[in-house]
Amino acid sequence: MSFQDIIGHSDIKNEIINSIKHERFAHAHIISGEDGIGKSLIAKEAAFKLLNKKSGREYADIIEFRLLKNKKSIGVEELKSIIREINTKPYEGDKKVIIIHNADSMTVEAQNAFLKTVEEPPKGIFILLLCEKVENLLDTIKSRCQIYKLHHLYKEDMEEFLLKKYSYLDKKELNSICVISDCIPGRAERFMEDSELKDIRNLTLDILVNITDEDVDIFNYEEMLLKYRSNWEETLTWFLSYIRDALIYKETGNNNIIVNIDKMDGIKGISEIFSFTQLNDIIDIIKDTRLKLESNVNAALVFDSMLLKMQEV
Repeated sequence: MSFQDIIGHSDIKNEIINSIKHERFAHAHIISGEDGIGKSLIAKEAAFKLLNKKSGREYADIIEFRLLKNKKSIGVEELKSIIREINTKPYEGDKKVIIIHNADSMTVEAQNAFLKTVEEPPKGIFILLLCEKVENLLDTIKSRCQIYKLHHLYKEDMEEFLLKKYSYLDKKELNSICVISDCIPGRAERFMEDSELKDIRNLTLDILVNITDEDVDIFNYEEMLLKYRSNWEETLTWFLSYIRDALIYKETGNNNIIVNIDKMDGIKGISEIFSFTQLNDIIDIIKDTRLKLESNVNAALVFDSMLLKMQEV
């Protein structure tokens, strides 16, 4: 892959290419944007270009740091190893690129400890900080970096990306995936390739359509939700997505702005089953469920409570 192969983000790609070409590339950069938007791709291609290396291979002078498993933040101790690497001379040439993923998960203490290094790294060292929430970085860090904000792809770019990877998609499928993924490539890839996400999507719709049926066994739904507990954020997102569509359809009767257009029968069903007030009550139930799961409340209890409340609205 090369910069030319990365679809979208043309202005940012050109700016990076030109600044490297004219030796104006700053020593520290922040590349921000949602998960799956292309931060890693752009960072790696910038690194290859800086080192004048071919894309798609591993090089000793491109060092990547990621959030450790079972860790929610990058602390001072983890940062020390990053700083040691930054202060180590390049292994092969006269340049080295340090890519720090999840940089917005650095603790305040770690960021403060990183300030001097970001401001004055050794000659030939380039630091690329990748993050979803740039607002989580201290102003003192941001002021020392060139900042690039990656936005969702234009629909035509997203369709080009999808057809390049999944040439068998028809126009209707393309449109649905563009909407479902919110024109974020990584999100679309995950939806296309992770069958569990499709199962979750079907399950959440089934729950909303059937939850008020007196013959429904809530325990079965709870069991299925627990099966996908590691993807609980996706689960709640799909619930909200269907409810949003049902509210819009109920209000306007317009199919054109429905996100889950391929599930139109289910959307119509939800809009007929629930009133506006009930749909808004379910939104509140989902929000409360999210808060409890974020607080690590027992998932079985949380899902049981959520389903019972949905049944009672």
